[in-house]
Amino acid sequence: MKRVFFVVFSAMVFVCSSIAQTTKTGVLVIGNGNNVIGAGIQAAVSGVKTVILLPGPGFELSPVGKDQNSGIAAEFLKRLKADNFDDNTANVVLKVWTDSLKNLTVMRNATWLKIKRSGSGWVMELKDGKKIKAGVLVNADKSEKAGRELGIPDEKAAVLWQPFNYENNTYRTSIAAGYFTNNNTANVLSLYRFLNPLQENLVTLDPAQESFAAGQAAGATAAYASFYKRKTSESNLKIIQGELINYKQSLVPFKDIDPADSNWKAIQFIGVTGVLKAGISGADAYFRPDQTVTTEEIRPVIKEYYYKAQIWFDDHKEQQMSIASVLDLVSVVGNKSLKNTTEEVKKKWKTTYHFKTEFDPGRIVTRREFAVLVSEYLKPFDVNIDKNGRVVR
Repeated sequence: MKRVFFVVFSAMVFVCSSIAQTTKTGVLVIGNGNNVIGAGIQAAVSGVKTVILLPGPGFELSPVGKDQNSGIAAEFLKRLKADNFDDNTANVVLKVWTDSLKNLTVMRNATWLKIKRSGSGWVMELKDGKKIKAGVLVNADKSEKAGRELGIPDEKAAVLWQPFNYENNTYRTSIAAGYFTNNNTANVLSLYRFLNPLQENLVTLDPAQESFAAGQAAGATAAYASFYKRKTSESNLKIIQGELINYKQSLVPFKDIDPADSNWKAIQFIGVTGVLKAGISGADAYFRPDQTVTTEEIRPVIKEYYYKAQIWFDDHKEQQMSIASVLDLVSVVGNKSLKNTTEEVKKKWKTTYHFKTEFDPGRIVTRREFAVLVSEYLKPFDVNIDKNGRVVR
């Protein structure tokens, strides 16, 4: 009887020990550098249990200045409180930050041996005998070991960052912006550059382009799949873009609009829809908020987004848009009372919108004012688009 009890007890201890040696997580991030920091922090703050697997004792940072001042990059510099820093100082700041995130675990000095499929997710075997089971893998491995293990020899061949231009509508699928490459900051990263049709629930970052912004975009993409129990191929662009905007990640590389700007969110929404287009000057993209708006520049995109806009433009041939004409446009297209809309905007002009100008319906509208009013009353960002950035009605 005692022998039987001992055998049963031993078996129970073995099972419990085995369970304890397996860590389950929603998102697993492997590698080191800016990509990893951005991905791990964003996945965690998006509400998903996340593990960062570091091969060494700390993070290895690349120059932060290559990222435009937004999102996690901006938050890191704010926490650092210094323009010049060394790795030790940076790691002290990062440790305090990552330790404060309840959904994030950083496993340091960790060596992994194998990684393979486990259902729709992944299982990784560590050198110390432990295992990590993850729903989504973010691969920022610099050694290419993960690529060989996964049987994807050309996984880093794809160029993630693309020039920001209006040759087609793919800029509307941007989930990161402003990384300095090819002597240019006017660059964006499309959600669909991440997605590998041969490997679900795998997001791959290029370690040759270490970027907080790209990492943050990858973290939001991975977190979406984990949180909603979806495959990465089923990613919802608008939800991911909205999540990144909520964490101050730029989708459009406007160099003249800082995330601290009270109208930054509305300007980003209008910029990524293309309702107002950037001016490209040299290596940078500018929103130029104080310039005025012409009827002709907004006509094609507004008509693309809203059928009803055709009627309004047929009746309005004026060259420039006044504040009054913008209010009339949003009222007609949005089925709103012009009188009520005008009164509401007048009350919000300085208190809610923080405009420094006076409310004068007869004045020609600035790009800043137009962006805020159209974003609030027509919400073009909420209109669905396909993978090529074309409006889906």
